[in-house]
Amino acid sequence: MYIRLKNLREDHDLNQSQISQYLNCSQSTYSRIESGIQDVPTAFLKKLARLYSVSTDFLLEMDKE
Repeated sequence: MYIRLKNLREDHDLNQSQISQYLNCSQSTYSRIESGIQDVPTAFLKKLARLYSVSTDFLLEMDKE
């Protein structure tokens, strides 16, 4: 899932700072999320799905099952 978040961010020409501003968190918090060190809060997951126009299932890689 974390690679997918990074790939989506890069595909949309965004940096971690821009995403952290969108999520209203620090850049270091988002970096830990994208690195897999910290779990993604549900609220962030929903906002990221909306931002990238994908489903939360896609972000969670449920489409692979």
